[in-house]
Amino acid sequence: MRRGYKISLVSVTGAALALSASACGGKKADTGGSSGGDSKKVVKVGLAFDIGGRGDQSFNDSAAAGLDKAKQDLDIKTEEISAKPDEPDADKEARLKLLAGKGYNPVIGVGFAYTASVIKVAKAYPNTKFLVVDADQCKVEGANVEGACFSEEQGSFLVGAAAALKSKSGTIGFIGGVNVPLIHKFQAGYEAGAKAAKPSIKILPAKYLTEPPNFDGFKNPALGNEAAKGQLDKGADVIYHAAGGAGIGVIKTVGAAKKMVIGVDSDQYNLPAVSTVKDYILTSMVKHVDVSVYDFVEAVSKGTFQAGTKKYDLANDGVGYSASGGKVDDIKAKLDAYKADIISGKIQVPTK
Repeated sequence: MRRGYKISLVSVTGAALALSASACGGKKADTGGSSGGDSKKVVKVGLAFDIGGRGDQSFNDSAAAGLDKAKQDLDIKTEEISAKPDEPDADKEARLKLLAGKGYNPVIGVGFAYTASVIKVAKAYPNTKFLVVDADQCKVEGANVEGACFSEEQGSFLVGAAAALKSKSGTIGFIGGVNVPLIHKFQAGYEAGAKAAKPSIKILPAKYLTEPPNFDGFKNPALGNEAAKGQLDKGADVIYHAAGGAGIGVIKTVGAAKKMVIGVDSDQYNLPAVSTVKDYILTSMVKHVDVSVYDFVEAVSKGTFQAGTKKYDLANDGVGYSASGGKVDDIKAKLDAYKADIISGKIQVPTK
């Protein structure tokens, strides 16, 4: 990571803030995050989680870790709100308005599903800075909006190469949480990396747990469990999941079968929930959502905020792979050579 700090994700159940009609009905004055009559400005950061919230042991927990780090390092106060399953965009807008109306500045929406809502609410609160993590199609608009986007396909290429090089059966698999363009990037990179490392590798047809608007595929471990059983039955001995909280089911099932699994978003080797099978976690595709949250809060705190999109890729260590457990130590030189070729442009990784 660029600052040299390392954040350990801890699974914590956050208290959800109940939204009521009275809380969201009227627009309040945009305070800009001022601490009232105090001479010193206290930055009040509001964060709205994606489905699964704090404690999902994946994507949301990475965002939470970035917020926790910012709270530790900077003079800020925070408030968090969790999303509800299958909620309409109006609920996301209400959540963002609630935070902005209470004087939180900046406000963060975690997940691509917040993109349209952030852009809309930001127009109503022009003095409040907004971040959307995983900006949909890496596009945002507005002088007070930043979009953090990631080259998931690049990190997935590296773990795909690892899967092919480590597979003994010659068959590997991929399980995506929800069938959306963002997760297609994980699949595309993974398959490209596997084929680059071993052209003869057999890649099973990708399995997606749910179709939108059903987003259970990002939070229901039972769905991951069943999908993993299906790919194991077809001979896969390495399976990569990009399924958020549902991926915990994938990890446990694959590990119980004594086959190799690849985690996502955080270094999942270190998660307490999968400690009994961690020896079967080959690697994880690490996506530094934590860094994007920290960078944004720090920029607002220091007055260096810049609107527009900010890309996190292999070149700035925004994505990568983990080496915990030592399972990829013997192929690290090959993976790092692929990384160098991607950064230089010699290898162009597909996104579809």
